[in-house]
Amino acid sequence: MNTTARGDGFAVTFHGVRGSTPCHAPELVRYGGNTSCVSLDIEGADPILFDLGTGLRYFGNTLSPGARFVGTCLLSHLHWDHIQGLPFFAPLLQEGSDVTMYGPRQEGDATLASVFADTICPPLFPVELAMLPGDIDFVDCWESSFQVTTTSTHVDVMSRPIPHVGNTLGYRVTAHGRSVAYLSDHQMPVDGTPAMSPGARELCAGADLIIHDAQYTPSEFALKSNWGHCTIEYAVWIAAESGAKRLALFHHDPSHDDDTLDRLAEEAAKCGREFGVEVFAAREGHTIEV
Repeated sequence: MNTTARGDGFAVTFHGVRGSTPCHAPELVRYGGNTSCVSLDIEGADPILFDLGTGLRYFGNTLSPGARFVGTCLLSHLHWDHIQGLPFFAPLLQEGSDVTMYGPRQEGDATLASVFADTICPPLFPVELAMLPGDIDFVDCWESSFQVTTTSTHVDVMSRPIPHVGNTLGYRVTAHGRSVAYLSDHQMPVDGTPAMSPGARELCAGADLIIHDAQYTPSEFALKSNWGHCTIEYAVWIAAESGAKRLALFHHDPSHDDDTLDRLAEEAAKCGREFGVEVFAAREGHTIEV
């Protein structure tokens, strides 16, 4: 299933697929232990990133040493596992690198820029974010629609609030007539009722690929029903209800080892086939074409 973009398509690469905390052990090698980061390589457009977890460092390592980065990040929310890769993104050490970061508006007087400035600074981090040579342009958004425009390709982006703990966005990216929806952290109804928020429904409708929170088994969810996540079964239901073509199970629980994820993915894929949805578990380093 490893492919690269051809013609007018685009490729999706998973650089970090874990939720909550990075983890490392021999039994986690096949799926990986880095937290949320996904890149989109769209023909004719600058790179687009979903989230800035520890997988971002490894995305940076795929670029040429000393290379500048000019692109866009679509940030779902500000929990540590989604932002802690930013100061370790090597291209930000290069003058001329420029990241435009879209993310959820905050409560009160806080902005994306102020939260990052207050987080990446002493004593929490050795240097201030503003000291990095590369530039970051922060854009607060909510129920937004905008274009990421380059010389030859227009990429349409939709952001919508989705249920989680704190202000959280899901995204839908459309280019060349194909679409990817990204809902990395998504709280399902605590009583288990199959229901979808208006924002989630709009993001996922007819998507070619949905990348979706799939952190818990039903027994785990029963103990953590208000922690902001969902079951694998709910993710499959979302994809089937939305008429999506493919579903990538994402934000794997750090306690789920490779064998567990193999088993859960096999069960989910069987269920997905009954609804006409291709289901697979995202793996670090895995690239698929949309």
